Amino acid sequence: MKLTGKRVVRPTLRSVLGSGHLSVALLAAGLVGISLTLLGVLALRAYANQNLDLIARSITYTVEAAVVFDDSPAANEVLALIAAREEVADAKVFNNDGEQLAHWQRNDTGLFAPLQAHLASALLAEPINLPILHQQQQVGHIELVGQGGSLLRFLLSGVAGVLLCTLLSAAVALYLSRRLFGDIVRPLRSLASVAHAARRERSFDRRVPQARIAELNELGNDFNALLDELEVWQSHLESENATLAHQASHDSLTGLPNRAFFEGRLNRSLRNAARQQDQLALLFLDSDHFKQVNDTYGHAVGDEVLINVASRIRAQLREHDLVARLGGDEFAVLLTPLHAREDAQRIAEKIVASMKLPITLDDGSTLKTSLSVGVAYYPDDGHDSASLFNAADAAMYQAKRKRRGHWQMAQPERFATNKSEGAEP
Repeated sequence: MKLTGKRVVRPTLRSVLGSGHLSVALLAAGLVGISLTLLGVLALRAYANQNLDLIARSITYTVEAAVVFDDSPAANEVLALIAAREEVADAKVFNNDGEQLAHWQRNDTGLFAPLQAHLASALLAEPINLPILHQQQQVGHIELVGQGGSLLRFLLSGVAGVLLCTLLSAAVALYLSRRLFGDIVRPLRSLASVAHAARRERSFDRRVPQARIAELNELGNDFNALLDELEVWQSHLESENATLAHQASHDSLTGLPNRAFFEGRLNRSLRNAARQQDQLALLFLDSDHFKQVNDTYGHAVGDEVLINVASRIRAQLREHDLVARLGGDEFAVLLTPLHAREDAQRIAEKIVASMKLPITLDDGSTLKTSLSVGVAYYPDDGHDSASLFNAADAAMYQAKRKRRGHWQMAQPERFATNKSEGAEP
């Protein structure tokens, strides 16, 4: 684990599993190889000692005659003939008086000669000393020192075998770690990816795929179940948020947008119109004699009238037009885009005409009412929402003064004479 500033760089699971498998495999291969090598060395040591004893006995039989006749050249010849073919480093023949009759020594000058000598002295028995008998009488003795050549060869082959086994174990460990990576790390990586998407992107529709290992599969299923619950909660919260947003921006009685929503849309439309040099129209609508309806028939009937009025207004508009209830019996309509002033006049006429039919109430009775409409244009009658509202409001009161149930275009020179000179709603 390394520290880079304040950030901690952690090893991946794949690297941990790979290094763990490799370490275990190398340790196991090393222990097994060393154990087998030691056992082999011990077995070879016993075999070498036994073989050296047999060589010594063979030499005693062969040099018996030369010792009896005290023939040193013959003893040297026989000793050299046998010792040179066997694992012998040094051989000596003595008579009964302790005089040396023959001596043979292997002259190894190779790279491994010192190592062979050390192995022989460390692993083989002390120089073998056997009597030379003639007719059951001792006539001399021999001393034999073994050579460590076979031991060295075995140790070198053992080391090579250990290295080969280590390499094979490392390859097998890497293969197994990759398989284990597929069985363990891939499901965990999928789980981490889904969790990351859920936390960062609020994407609760993704799911963890099935895993081959039972515990990881159970973990994935539990996580998927948790995602199911989160998805349900997210859908519920989105629905509630949408409901609350609608309630905050719409009139609860008529379902139309409220004043705040309408003013926000109007301001955006004015900015777009100014940027694109377009025009738009604002209609201000007021129900005629609505106070008398409330006083005569009650507020429940008044609510029915407002709902019917809102429905009839909405039915006369184009797809992109907007109608809102400003409060009480006042409504506003935003006409955008507006290609010609006549389009606004035609829609105002349609709204006024739609109110000529009586309103059928829930109890089956009918009631007749009307709307007075004021029409203001951008940019002719105002450059902001306040001035357009004032112009349309003044035009609506002019319509009331002239004749209720009609529409009136804004007249800038008469903005000052509005509600104070107008008729009662």
